[in-house]
Amino acid sequence: MVKDITTRALFVGCGNMARSHVRRILPEFKNTEISFVCDPSEESFLEMSKVFEENGRPIPHNEPDLNKILLDYKDRLDVAFVVTPHAMHFQQVKDCMEAGLDVIVEKPMVMNAKEAKDLIATRDSTGRLLVVAFQGSLSPEVRTAVDMLNSGELGEIRNISGLIWQNWKVSQEGKWRENPTVSGGGFLFDSGAHMLNTISDLAGEEFSHISAFFNNLGRPVEISAAILGKLKSGALVSLNGCGDTIESCDSDLRVYCTKGVLKVDAWGKFLYLQKTQSEGWKSVKVPVSKGVWEQFLLVRNGDVDNPSPPELGLRMANLWDAIKSSASNNGMLVEISD
Repeated sequence: MVKDITTRALFVGCGNMARSHVRRILPEFKNTEISFVCDPSEESFLEMSKVFEENGRPIPHNEPDLNKILLDYKDRLDVAFVVTPHAMHFQQVKDCMEAGLDVIVEKPMVMNAKEAKDLIATRDSTGRLLVVAFQGSLSPEVRTAVDMLNSGELGEIRNISGLIWQNWKVSQEGKWRENPTVSGGGFLFDSGAHMLNTISDLAGEEFSHISAFFNNLGRPVEISAAILGKLKSGALVSLNGCGDTIESCDSDLRVYCTKGVLKVDAWGKFLYLQKTQSEGWKSVKVPVSKGVWEQFLLVRNGDVDNPSPPELGLRMANLWDAIKSSASNNGMLVEISD
């Protein structure tokens, strides 16, 4: 249960994803006060303002200059939610933590492992909280799956498979996500990042080897991808992402253990367990969650450990760096060093 304490929040970004988060926060969390937003786009701010009007909440002040907010208004803020294009995350998160704010950042946390290590160092030096807003890692379904795997009740992990698909090629045509300088990648690093993160979370360890292939289908970034990998324990992993298919956004992740098989969604929409062929798949019941903001507040209040820390972001960044390196060299086997 989230404590009855007012949380003064800054939203960095007013785009579609930011508005989606705010639509969930305003009716559910009356003690979250969003007084400031930061977005240079007047159009995006006007769309954000409508969300506040619809919920009968005061429209926040928009200051397009984040540095000015952190300089002039940081004493009126507790936390920041960074929801901007991928390439902006690193510096904005770093600046917010150094200004004394706890931070939750949209996925992916950063563009590469170097940035991830820098943010971990900033977190340590400032003592601030940093949570990555991956719905999967913040869901009761994935947390329960990780607990089951760590408990040993399912035996040892032998194989992991992941599939994710979407009509991404059509929906993102001409948008910033097709610009690799800003996005850091295509479908696999956008919607597919949920698969990479949840797989990294379930695996609970680093990869040792990766071989990957991309197909850009005439676009500046990858639209489909196939990856084979090996964990340091020796368990094998296969990942498949298709961003040019039906109008859908779905996934199917499975962990094959010596005493059972888990099936979970990249976003934590479901969790199933099978221990014998005769009993089939059984749904695993978990607590109901109100989403990433509730989990962030629970972590911030000290009620639960951080289930999506920057260390998990680093594990995914190491995986992504290896995938890119292999794919750019026609599937060359990449060995990941410590």
